[in-house]
Amino acid sequence: MIISIICITVLAYVIAGKDINKQLEKLKSVDWKAKSTDVFGKIGNYAKKAGRLATKPLLQLYYVLTMGETTTIEKALIVGAILYTVMPFSLISFKAHKILGALDEGLAVVYVIKKVQNKITPEINAKVEETLNAWFGTQPIAQTAE
Repeated sequence: MIISIICITVLAYVIAGKDINKQLEKLKSVDWKAKSTDVFGKIGNYAKKAGRLATKPLLQLYYVLTMGETTTIEKALIVGAILYTVMPFSLISFKAHKILGALDEGLAVVYVIKKVQNKITPEINAKVEETLNAWFGTQPIAQTAE
């Protein structure tokens, strides 16, 4: 749980432009493989409620997280964005502020995707589609009128 809090803090600090060196120091010895397994389970639970479209960017981030060349700061941002989205707490409550409550989580994901977009490869997108198809079934391909 502490690692999760640190990752969400790193995300908030990076967005706010604050120094994150102290938080990054605490993340040096993290077992990212175990953390990614934990995160994947949380995405799966979230997917059942949120649906295919909302789950796709989280899976893109997850598969970047599992890449060997992802840096510690990128891993912290990814875990922070995913957990902030799937966990029941939020800085802006959805129940109290419908649109703003949904936007803060979405904006966190968009922010991190922009940070790691060069690492979202066609191979990652194929894994994402494979996972989505396993969870939701295949989507029919739109027919074009001839």
